[in-house]
Amino acid sequence: MSIWTIDDSQWAYRLDFGLYTAAALSMVGWLTLQTPAHLQWVVWVYAACGALAWSGVEYALHRFVLHGLQPFARWHEAHHDRPSAWISSSTLLSGSLFVGVVFVPALLLLDGWRACALTLGLVVRYMGYTVTHHAIHHWRVPGQWLQERKRWHGRHHHHTRNAVCFGVTNSW
Repeated sequence: MSIWTIDDSQWAYRLDFGLYTAAALSMVGWLTLQTPAHLQWVVWVYAACGALAWSGVEYALHRFVLHGLQPFARWHEAHHDRPSAWISSSTLLSGSLFVGVVFVPALLLLDGWRACALTLGLVVRYMGYTVTHHAIHHWRVPGQWLQERKRWHGRHHHHTRNAVCFGVTNSW
């Protein structure tokens, strides 16, 4: 496909999980060292704000970008055509979006550790999204929550002309 997508490379697909885990742990380490001790609690407030924002970001990306904006819609259509294939956006693309759309604007408005904490919250929720989406397509899902997510996402995949159920980790 392109440098922006991963198609049928199980190695590259799985590498994304490792790279995001390393990025999140690096941010936690940096925040631990850089945040003034009396303001450590603020880090968790900003991280929580980023985490809470993820549901809206997830919906908007899926609804308006992956189902409406080229070339993303074409790439996403490949996932709809082959839902169990190892297809995803590359870390280069998603990482660039986190830096350019989340971290840099936050850095322009806030200081470094607050921008990092906000980004960390979104990254952790993105990781939860990717694991959930992977489980829905590749595992026999345990637990009621994952089974409900699988049913919900299945409705999305079976209504591609008039798509519905854009949330993966939520019911939007």
